[in-house]
Amino acid sequence: MGPGQYTASTHAVLNKLGIEFLNLKEFNCCGYPLRNFRFRAFLLASVRNLAIAEKRALDIVTMCNCCYGNLKYAEHLMKEESALRDEINATLAREGLHYEGGIAPKHVLQVLYDDIGIEQLQANLKKTYRGLKIAVHYGCHILRPSKITQFDHPCAPTKFDQLVSITGAESVPWLTKLECCGSPLMGVNDDLSMDLTEKKLANAREAGADYLCVSCPYCLTQFDRVQNMMLSRRGSKVLLPSMLYTQLLGLCLGIDPQELRMEMNKLPITGIQQFLSENGQKRDHH
Repeated sequence: MGPGQYTASTHAVLNKLGIEFLNLKEFNCCGYPLRNFRFRAFLLASVRNLAIAEKRALDIVTMCNCCYGNLKYAEHLMKEESALRDEINATLAREGLHYEGGIAPKHVLQVLYDDIGIEQLQANLKKTYRGLKIAVHYGCHILRPSKITQFDHPCAPTKFDQLVSITGAESVPWLTKLECCGSPLMGVNDDLSMDLTEKKLANAREAGADYLCVSCPYCLTQFDRVQNMMLSRRGSKVLLPSMLYTQLLGLCLGIDPQELRMEMNKLPITGIQQFLSENGQKRDHH
């Protein structure tokens, strides 16, 4: 799960596209907070979710890059490490669970890009943007380590940019595009965390971006809430509102801004409506 606007906007977009999105109450945390100091606890938490989904014959769709990277890592370990696999499955057996590796953890961007596809998304657009410039921020855990995540090229990714481009917005090139947002350091070294964020924001502004677009709730928190904190603590002059891709796409699908929870973003996404125009492209279904 992510911030309220991520949950709401993802549900709204998938429903609009005709995808049934189920919430399984049995799911627990993916284990990400435990990964670096209680390794087996992290692995058990992730694999338990995979096993629950597998028992229901459902793939897992996550809105969070960290959850995605964690679940993919757990999937990889269960395939490659037989001793770990046996140990984890022995623990899961107490709940009547067992993981065979028959389902896939997916990021919502993968569902949109790979499962629905660019052409089908375009066919559903009611409006498109004109003149809107977006700085696309992929986030670390959706790309690296690439052997495990297998989302896109780790050094020259294009899928997220293409998803932004179909809305009519321009994905601008910017130097720090693939660098960390600074979120992992917040609460450990706040000044360094804000330094990293400020550097990225300044670079995106220099590239001419009107907004940042992200795919991860941690990144959204950093660019939205932490940037707001920077404005008060540091008197920072960098102001670049951020939004989720599901919010950006949702407006083009004709979804009401309130349904996308646009008002929940700490830095208001004001003015974006002026970039929207009726989509005149032919939208025949074949």
